[in-house]
Order: sequence, then C-alpha cells, then structure tokens
Amino acid sequence: MNLTLKIWRQKSSNDKGQMVEYKVSEISEHMSFLEMMDVLNEQLIAAGEEPVAFDHDCREGICGMCSMYINGEAHGPDRGVTTCQLHMRMFNDGDTITIEPFRAKAFPVIKDLVVDRSSFDRIQHAGGYISVNTSGNTQDANALPIAKEAADKAMDAATCIGCGACVATCKNASAMLFVGAKVSQYALLPQGQVEAADRVMAMVKQMDLEGFGNCTNTGACEIECPKGISLENIARMNREYLKASLKG
Repeated sequence: MNLTLKIWRQKSSNDKGQMVEYKVSEISEHMSFLEMMDVLNEQLIAAGEEPVAFDHDCREGICGMCSMYINGEAHGPDRGVTTCQLHMRMFNDGDTITIEPFRAKAFPVIKDLVVDRSSFDRIQHAGGYISVNTSGNTQDANALPIAKEAADKAMDAATCIGCGACVATCKNASAMLFVGAKVSQYALLPQGQVEAADRVMAMVKQMDLEGFGNCTNTGACEIECPKGISLENIARMNREYLKASLKG
C-alpha cells in the first residue's frame, strides 16, 4: 500500500505544533500500525530528519501506552484493540491517514504524539490500593468466599489498562470510565471494603483536581475502550460516592 500520513508534530509542550504530511510506500496489509510508523521513522532517519515520537512498550495490547488518535478515533477504526493491535488491512491503498495525540487538558503533549498521562497515576495513588496485613498472619485469599458474579465484574473492571482512550474520545475529556473501573475493581471485593469510602472520595477529588470533565452519558468512552469497560462502572462509582458522602 502507498499512503499519505498527516501527523501532528510538536517539539515540546511549549511549541505551537502543526500537521506535517509524509508519504510511505510498500506497506504490507499484515503490518501493525506501529510497524508502519517504524517504517516511516526509518525513512525519516535515513533522510536526516527527526523521527516521529510516539509511545509504545509491549505492543501486545497490555500496557496501554500506544495511544494515538487516528482518523478522528482513539486507537483507530477497529474495535476492541489498542493502536499496536490495529493492522494496516483496516486501510486501503492510497488512503490519507490523520494521526494526532490524545487531546485533553489533563493530557498535555510532551512531544509529537506522546502525551503526559501521569494524571492517571496520581488518581491511582489517591486511593487505588487496599490494606493488607503483612505481619505474618496474612489470610489466604482463597479463604474469603466471593460470589462468582462479583468476582467476574471485578475482573472485568480490572482489565482497564489506563490508556486514556475514554478521555480522548469524550467531548468533555471525562476520566469517569477510568476512575469508575478502578473504584469498581475494589468495591466489588471484600478486600476493598476497608478503604471503600475514603477511596472513592479521594479518587474523585483527584480526578477533579487534574482538570478532567464530567460525564454526560454519551457512551463514546465504552465504544472506544479497547477493553470494553462498561458504563456500569461509572454508575457504581456514583453510588459508592453517594454512600461515602452520606457517611460524612
């Protein structure tokens, strides 16, 4: 395939940035999107130009780092996949592909397609943990009976990889799907009950401090989430927040 790429180039967070057009040729439909980006960067390096900066690590849909906004969609036109799992067979020969970083106040651009998502880390640090007795008298986790439905829902919430697609695709740049998943992950299990009230209050407070918007039930976040995190987690977070607020 021969493709035209329109890529956002920005030297730093203080730079204005602009779209720059590139041509790539002989791209196999079996390549992943990141492999296609590698081909472009090899081409740029050979020409003495600076390669395009983009985040990546595992390239297996696990780490959530490969966040790109492709043709107006977080992670591109496929569903249930991250950018590294997106393959070039989703595009046609001669296509023009527009590639941008995730756009949100709480995700400032570092360089080109790389954004700072440490705001997610700070939300996690605010309450995304449980107390565990490590004195030598720890209880075997298997000794705590947990209903299968609750365990399954907790596991579904725990599959969130924190990529930020929910934020990027939301018209309000809301992080409530991410926070809802992290709150639900613990709220559904007995191990998470000790800090339950403090957790949801602290994580929601930190989410607001980071500058994320609020949820208006558009549902775009669930559609674009590569792990299919359900909107039910937002509802659960709201219930947990209400309970914590009533407790004072």
